Amino acid sequence: LSGLDPAQPYFQGTPTEVRLDKSDADFVDVIHTDSAPTIPNLGFGIRPAIGHIDFYPNGGEEMPGCEKNPVSQIVDLDGIWEGTRDFVACNHLRSYKYYSDSIIYPDGFLGYPCASYDLFQSGSCFPCPEEGCPNMGHYADKFKDKLKTDFTKFYLNTGEAKDFPLWRYKVTMTLSGKKKVKGYVNVALYGSDGNTKQYQIAQGTLKPDNTYTAYIDADVNVGEVTKVKFLWNNNWINPTLPKLGAATITVEVGQSR
Repeated sequence: LSGLDPAQPYFQGTPTEVRLDKSDADFVDVIHTDSAPTIPNLGFGIRPAIGHIDFYPNGGEEMPGCEKNPVSQIVDLDGIWEGTRDFVACNHLRSYKYYSDSIIYPDGFLGYPCASYDLFQSGSCFPCPEEGCPNMGHYADKFKDKLKTDFTKFYLNTGEAKDFPLWRYKVTMTLSGKKKVKGYVNVALYGSDGNTKQYQIAQGTLKPDNTYTAYIDADVNVGEVTKVKFLWNNNWINPTLPKLGAATITVEVGQSR
């Protein structure tokens, strides 16, 4: 049984006979996309973990892309009806859109077991544990026999619009150079299955020999990493022509293949 943002009003806090529960089937997976409190936040989806596996994409409350202004949302490519509906219940309806995309991307939507979304964002729950991570959506049941505990909350990030899946990478970089400079560093990943856009890894005062770590959610699964492009910029003309390089760059994927 797959619960696509099961309803909160009239169901949250009720007995298991009334609402969706893990006792309803051999395997119950749930996607929470609108779990903010109904009052005062108008969240339509149930908040507690109620399945064998519960996914909380983007934290489970506010979905990327749903904060678009009303006009752009309603005058949508899919037509006025679709746009109006998305404006009224955008977060709630993201659940079925994620599920739909998950059918096309069997390697996408990895959910990381974590105590909270903040810990997930900080990288505390990266990479996947030894048994791996479940895929949110259509292929979640592949993880049925890998559940070792009652720990059911899994977190991930998604894109703002279709196609929604993102792949998480940890990038660790040690800088080289003669003196510190101000600016930012971008990195792009190249791999056997595709390339990413540039992602900012560090900004501010950049110090040679310092190590910087960032987590990027890329919109492509690059496969085996073959090359990393390193770019830095100090935003203004500097007559001393400072030079900065990367002594080492390490890329770690969320789940080993």
